[in-house]
Amino acid sequence: MTTATFVGLGAIGTPMSQRIAGAGFAVTGVDPFEAARDRAQAAGIAAVASIAEAPAAGPVVVMVATGEQLDALVDQAEAAGVAADRLWVVMSTVGPAAVETSGARLRTLGGRVVDAPVTGGVARATTGELIIFASGAQADLDEAAAVLAPLGTVRTVGAELGQGQGIKVVNQHLCSVHIVAAAEALNLGEQLGLDKAAVLDLVAGGAAGSWMLSDRGPRMLEDDPQVTSTIGIFVKDSGLVADAAAGAGAEVPVLAAARDRYLAAADAGLDRADDSQVIRTYQH
Repeated sequence: MTTATFVGLGAIGTPMSQRIAGAGFAVTGVDPFEAARDRAQAAGIAAVASIAEAPAAGPVVVMVATGEQLDALVDQAEAAGVAADRLWVVMSTVGPAAVETSGARLRTLGGRVVDAPVTGGVARATTGELIIFASGAQADLDEAAAVLAPLGTVRTVGAELGQGQGIKVVNQHLCSVHIVAAAEALNLGEQLGLDKAAVLDLVAGGAAGSWMLSDRGPRMLEDDPQVTSTIGIFVKDSGLVADAAAGAGAEVPVLAAARDRYLAAADAGLDRADDSQVIRTYQH
């Protein structure tokens, strides 16, 4: 069996690691949080607290939450002497600058790097139907193909690190806006004296529909829906979009309006609630 290390055993990372293990890799998970390690071990994935404790060979798939965590991982890999002569597949959504910087460090240390953020959420991670926006040197992309295949469909973006993250920034711009637009529209219907469920049923399949309206809309009708993606994730991701846009000199006023809603929801204590609950910011 080919050895692989999976860093970041969160809600989406654990099923991703299971998919890789199911494809025949001997997977070791890495997460500093004991609860995450326990959850992974219950799912059949051996787990350790740091990259220094994981096997020193084989690809490393990275699914940390932030650029700071990615930097810390590279620091730990350098200190432990486990960065060189292996492929690092960064699947986190951390923005172009973070992957460019950390990727350059890993290459300096002798590693090979692929930038490969994903979209699709926990449900598609579980079924292996993620969309993967991959960029990097062709030889590295070819090497990454085997570990990425169980996870979903790879869409090659370009040859430079950061280009995959750039596409994910555009993706998260649209996701951020569409969720808030769905919430605002359903609330508008209710304020017009209509039943939200009827509004959703009548408009979701037409020209006004969107994937987010169809997916998040039913959960917007619930008081306490199952959490599949949190408000906090969209606070982070809409911030990444805003930062990338500012760096590029791009105007994103619609994104800014949507971001204000996520921030308001987080301020109201909904940071860990399902992102569909941004609709609560319209209900007073």
